[in-house]
Amino acid sequence: MTGIGRVLVVFYAIMALGATGRSFVQIVREFDEAPLAYSLSAGAAVVYIVATLALIFSASDTWYRIAWTAISFELVGVLVVGTLSLTHPELFDHPTVWSGFGIGYVFIPVILPCLGLWWLLTHRTARAVPAPAGPRP
Repeated sequence: MTGIGRVLVVFYAIMALGATGRSFVQIVREFDEAPLAYSLSAGAAVVYIVATLALIFSASDTWYRIAWTAISFELVGVLVVGTLSLTHPELFDHPTVWSGFGIGYVFIPVILPCLGLWWLLTHRTARAVPAPAGPRP
């Protein structure tokens, strides 16, 4: 993995660390104040961790599929939570990683999955097609 792929992995790792740390502190200190928001932050942390690992190992077919799944889930999560945080702000008195489409993280949570899916789409490694079995001349 080179170039933009490495940059993506670094950003995903930073988001994984940030979301994990934030959700851990929120859950330990004040979970009863906003269980939905803090659980969503913890879920986002898990998604970032899985996406980071999946991008690192994306040369494998299995990890490539895991990367697609995790990053697609991330994009849907950011869009749903971002929309709900604007239309139903009472649900998000305490912000999550994905609230306001990631405004607390300079909108990186909404940009990152778009770049991640683009990278996966354009950097799929070609697989050798096995020769058909049959009699040889």
